[in-house]
This record gives sequence, C-alpha cells and structure tokens, in this order.
Amino acid sequence: MKSYRKELWFNTEKRREFINITPLVEECLRESGIKDGLLLCNAMHITASVFINDDERGLLQDFENFLEKLAPEKPYSQYRHNTLEDNADAHLKRTIMGREVVVAVTDGRLDFGPWEQIFYGEFDGKRNKRVLVKIIGE
Repeated sequence: MKSYRKELWFNTEKRREFINITPLVEECLRESGIKDGLLLCNAMHITASVFINDDERGLLQDFENFLEKLAPEKPYSQYRHNTLEDNADAHLKRTIMGREVVVAVTDGRLDFGPWEQIFYGEFDGKRNKRVLVKIIGE
C-alpha cells in the first residue's frame, strides 16, 4: 500500500471565503500515483472547513447567508470566546460546515457523484492556513 501527504496553503483576502480546491486535490491525486484507495482532505485550523457540495455561485452565497444567520459575526460581545480575539463565530461556522471529507479513489480519479466538488471554507481569514491531503491505496 502506498501513502501520500501534501499540505495546501491558503491566505484569503477576506475574512470569509469559499474556494473550490478540487483541481488542487486532483493534482495531488495525480502526483500520488494511487489508482484505488481513499483520499482524506481536512482543514488543519479550527476556523476553517473542508466540505463537498455543488460549485454554484448562488449556493455559495446561500451558505454565507445561512451561516451568518446561525452564527453572526457581530456583535462580538455576544460571545464569551471573544476576549482576546473576535473569531468565536468562525469556530461555530467551522463546526457547522465540518472539518474534512473522505473521497473514494477509483481508477485514479475522485469517485464523485454528479456536481460534487471539494471546497475550502475560510471563516477567519487574512492569514496563512493549511489543508492536509492524505491519500492511501495502491
């Protein structure tokens, strides 16, 4: 069995962004040479997320609106965590969207359903953060 590991680094211009990272993950799969196995992709920061969904512009804005209703950024005073930082909402948004995805690898390709794409969700950006890609298989 083979194993492959790579870190992808992101530094977003805005506090919150959604980035389709499918092409980067597919490049990792090509580099790995693994044809059949499993791919894990996870955010290595507690205010960021990796998730699978459709790459549809309206849907990404809907995620933003939905998350802001559930865990609004402001007022900062509504959160007990916001003593040294102002990112309590980002921690909650990450919990809602999830930490990681696992995708089957079949014949050297991500074994996706229709329209599925992998996204990096940033909820407290403007600084360097990483995503781990780990692939095991043959």
